[in-house]
Amino acid sequence: MRILQVGYAQTRRWGKARVSTEHKLHNGLVRNHHNVLHFSDRDVASFLAPFGWRDLGKGKANRKLVEVADNFRPDMILLGHCDIIRNETLEGIRKLLPDVRIAYRNVDPLFVPHNVDAIMERIHTVDTIFVTTAGAGLEAFKGHRASIHYMPNPTDLAVESLQNGDRESLPYDLFFCGNSNEHTTRKDTVVALKEHCDADGVIFKAFGYFGEPNVWGRDYDVVLAQSKMGLNLNRQEGDFLYSSARLAQLMGNGIVPMIHRDGQMELLLGKERAVYFSDVDELMKRIVELKADDAQRRSMAKEGQRFYREHFCSERVAQYLVERTMGSDFSHDYIWAEY
Repeated sequence: MRILQVGYAQTRRWGKARVSTEHKLHNGLVRNHHNVLHFSDRDVASFLAPFGWRDLGKGKANRKLVEVADNFRPDMILLGHCDIIRNETLEGIRKLLPDVRIAYRNVDPLFVPHNVDAIMERIHTVDTIFVTTAGAGLEAFKGHRASIHYMPNPTDLAVESLQNGDRESLPYDLFFCGNSNEHTTRKDTVVALKEHCDADGVIFKAFGYFGEPNVWGRDYDVVLAQSKMGLNLNRQEGDFLYSSARLAQLMGNGIVPMIHRDGQMELLLGKERAVYFSDVDELMKRIVELKADDAQRRSMAKEGQRFYREHFCSERVAQYLVERTMGSDFSHDYIWAEY
């Protein structure tokens, strides 16, 4: 199948990029033998604009997408976070390609108002919408042209390639990276946890806090490679099956994730493949336990990694998006499809 993927490729980060769902899905689509062309809206707008000023290139980027679609003739278009692309542009592509199916995915939380606005912006134009929140949170998006579906955060073996569950000697017992302070009070949890860790001899590195710089790209890879356990703190907890993409980065690399119970993620992952907690005291007890019993930590990490790589690999998640959008029979038993 010919698939046109539209989303930010981070070209202008010059190699110091965030771990990207965009790239993982691209890898998965290609491994599934689809012919994929990637159109990076932000980069194209900058490259076509006078003086590289992206805002001046938005109109040209939209016109170029129509040209690319006319030349490439995709069967499906997969939209990521590409706010530059207007709905009028997508409708213009439909006139050229009446049989094309258009999907939109949004991996940001629904408790951030502008993310809800972004989904509503597409809901009358695309055929399917995929978000990383399940359950009652999706009710507000039903009854429109687009059908709404849950998708998990994919892992990719080319990206999450570490085997920390096999390693006994790692310098960091626990780590957390977080750079957003909007719509969140998670700093309170990080500060409280830091005090407990210091008192109990647990080596806890919190990048973006306590004077530690944020890390991206290769620097982030180095942190992952040195860590036994990782905090999977979302900006807010409680949305059903919602997690930031860091969950895939942790479990895909064999790092034991610490997950708040309110999201009910154990329904997907099982109870023994991650640490679930309700408060700092419960979390700290489990951290100290796994620090003292490294064999248990490694066993949990390896089983979690095996399970996550099997069920949430980029190939499987990408194929789910394709099959839902094209109305095809499922080729796998997608364990999240019921949600």
